Amino acid sequence: MARLHAAGFDQGRPWRADEFESLLASPTCFGVWTDGAFALGRAVGGEAELLTLVTDPKLRRQGRGRACLGAFEDEARTRHARSAFLEVAEDNHGARQLYAAAGYAGVGIRPNYYRRADQTVAAHLLSKALTSILSR
Repeated sequence: MARLHAAGFDQGRPWRADEFESLLASPTCFGVWTDGAFALGRAVGGEAELLTLVTDPKLRRQGRGRACLGAFEDEARTRHARSAFLEVAEDNHGARQLYAAAGYAGVGIRPNYYRRADQTVAAHLLSKALTSILSR
């Protein structure tokens, strides 16, 4: 996970293997993956948070990120989440398009949230209602 995360994020500091291990040790956290992509999330109190979603840069635009996002939502529903939320960098246009196409809507902005080498970038907060897996 750490290697793929480092390959997929060229801005900011990628997460280390021990950080992934620590998150996955929590009973509230979960990971879903396909060949070349994964999503990591947590579900608590009826809400799910998408912590990260990454696709190998060589395999982008093939539906892998969309598949992981769908698998994240499905797992969140099985954990009784009624809504999902995430934050995405303002300059991450590909991810913002993916989330908009999946039905995520803006609920807020955190100015100057992500640090880049020469600037800071806002985080867009997005949310989506999750229907019951039984009603699908």
